[in-house]
Amino acid sequence: MYEIIKKLRKDSLTIEELAHIIENEKYDEEILNYANEIREKYVGNEVHVRAIIEFSNYCRMDCLYCGLRAPNKNIKRYRMKIDEIIERAKLIAERGIKTVVLQSGEDTYYTKEIMSNLIKEIKKLDVAITLSIGEREFDEYKAWKEAGADRYLMRHETADEALYNKLHPSDTFENRKRHLFKLKELGYEVGAGCMVGLPGQGPIELAKDLIFLRDLDSDMIGIGPFIPNPDTPLKDEKGGDLKTTLKIIALARILIPTANIPATTAMGSLHPFGRQLALKYGANVIMPNLTPNPYRPNYTLYPNKICLFEADTSCIECTRAMIKSLNREVGKSYGFRVKAS
Repeated sequence: MYEIIKKLRKDSLTIEELAHIIENEKYDEEILNYANEIREKYVGNEVHVRAIIEFSNYCRMDCLYCGLRAPNKNIKRYRMKIDEIIERAKLIAERGIKTVVLQSGEDTYYTKEIMSNLIKEIKKLDVAITLSIGEREFDEYKAWKEAGADRYLMRHETADEALYNKLHPSDTFENRKRHLFKLKELGYEVGAGCMVGLPGQGPIELAKDLIFLRDLDSDMIGIGPFIPNPDTPLKDEKGGDLKTTLKIIALARILIPTANIPATTAMGSLHPFGRQLALKYGANVIMPNLTPNPYRPNYTLYPNKICLFEADTSCIECTRAMIKSLNREVGKSYGFRVKAS
């Protein structure tokens, strides 16, 4: 075994040493295989299924990489009605899925009170609730936790301060950190995560992402490739590659062994078997898109997103079949993180 891998096992690497591992292919096979061992040891063979409802594609932000950004005029905007969201959550619960993920752009149309009432109604269905609706006021986070929300997913995208601030003209990395740590303080299971292949991002920047995830003790870690959107300022950039993204997923599993790590939809958009490979090298969650039509095709974070035009519920059985094809088990619990004692 390489000495540097031994240090990785002990979580005693410097950022420079971690960057060296990221940029050197000679470590790849050992890291990927070790990540799978760690996954099996700490989170077992189950793959938790968490169904996403993308209930609004309005967004007040102007992040340079995102198709939902406020300045984009080439997108058909929508907001689902509350009763539509509840009906979709009922369908998800009836099909045995134990987590509903409520996801949107940063859309303040859904006020503290509206979201609180929605959370209370969905909790009656005996499911866990993950919110993924961006940066809101701290009193809103508190109210939604008290209403029954369990998790909050808010990817940091990049932990390099200069790069973050460049990509987010109306936000700062310090502010994003403040929100993530506040969510932790309020008792949420907190999810962060990064994109791989952003312009201006190299091994050092990716190492910073992994160190930040470790320092946050992120309960959920969403990692996927950057896929350029033609309706954004980054439309002509190269984007992320499969090999590097898999390696960052694997390293995240090694550094935070008990975290829940999804095989993201973007992985499936990048490669036909991208999600299966992510599950093979450290991931233990999959998040099928249960947004109803006609809304689903309009939640265009990036182009060529998979599962946009299938029948509303087909993703459920497809996902379960994928899990079983990998000789993994479909999770039956709520899938909360269990930290090592």
